[in-house]
Amino acid sequence: MQDSTETVHHDHNHSHNHQHTKAVLNRLSRATGHLEYVKKMVEEGKDCSEVLIQLSAVISALNNTGKVILKDHMEHCIVDAVESGDEEAIRNLNKAIDSFIK
Repeated sequence: MQDSTETVHHDHNHSHNHQHTKAVLNRLSRATGHLEYVKKMVEEGKDCSEVLIQLSAVISALNNTGKVILKDHMEHCIVDAVESGDEEAIRNLNKAIDSFIK
């Protein structure tokens, strides 16, 4: 399935061409629904082991979504930033990676 391309302009010297915007939004929607289910499990007093397993699935889904965003950013935005000499974009990527991988 081919996702539509969305160009987002920021205050940098390059545009952000996101190839997987629709896929990312779909993944986030599924993770949100799954998290709501985990919340309901807690409210209903479900077994802690089951809650932890489902919570782990939500965390994994969010981490995988982050990987899609990171790859897309590196393949498109960072390439554009390097070509245009936008060092701030590279610094921002390094900060984002540090935050994402904790």
